[in-house]
Amino acid sequence: MKLLRADSWSNFIEPVVVGGVPVAPLTTQQWVELMVSDCKAVRAGTEKVKYHTAVNGNVLSQFARRGDVRETILRADAVAADGVSILWGARRFARREIPSRAATTDLFHDLARTAEREGFSMYFLGATEEENAAALANVRKSYPLLKIAGARSGYFTKAEEADVVQQIIDSRPDILWVALGMPREDLFVARHLDKFERIGWVKTCGGLFNFLSGLRSRAPQWMQQAGLEWAYRTLLEPRRLFWRYFTTNIHAIWLMATRSRPR
Repeated sequence: MKLLRADSWSNFIEPVVVGGVPVAPLTTQQWVELMVSDCKAVRAGTEKVKYHTAVNGNVLSQFARRGDVRETILRADAVAADGVSILWGARRFARREIPSRAATTDLFHDLARTAEREGFSMYFLGATEEENAAALANVRKSYPLLKIAGARSGYFTKAEEADVVQQIIDSRPDILWVALGMPREDLFVARHLDKFERIGWVKTCGGLFNFLSGLRSRAPQWMQQAGLEWAYRTLLEPRRLFWRYFTTNIHAIWLMATRSRPR
């Protein structure tokens, strides 16, 4: 289990084990500082690529059930708390506080503003062609000085995967966003992380492009704060999400109760 540098980078923060997953107890500002430090170090040639992912109830369930997912997530340099339930599980069962939820959809904007200021470039991999293009258009509108290294939809065959990877490498982004859905995105990263050694950050991001594109709406703020964003999404897509959330939420609670630990 890795210790995470934070604040002045002379201090170290121990991950909180929630449901078996080591979760980074970082504030939003610390995530931003970590990105800046890592990207600068890779540019200078003193570090190699860093892989970051996030955990919610669904990820907890897949982490417990699938060995390939477990191995991949344990390989990550840091795992963010993407759900309010993870904060609750840390407090209730691991007896430690995670200071704030680092939902990728919110964290993206803090990282994008900083990347714009620092001159870091981004590559956007994932979603349909329509969603990818719409997300890119909105990002350019919101962050006109942000460098866009490239973009591609997430629909490609196994035979095309090597070409997709080479396109990313040739674009030489500082930050690669991978939105292929869980667990496909993390397994994609696991297969190719060593090839991305000149990229500062590889960040899996689930449905981020759905929201950046404006084609999907976020839950009201009160539902987000109450940890009910999953319920809102289920109302929007009941056929696709009802059974997934029904089964994984129960499993995740059991995992948090039995596989969390203080240290």
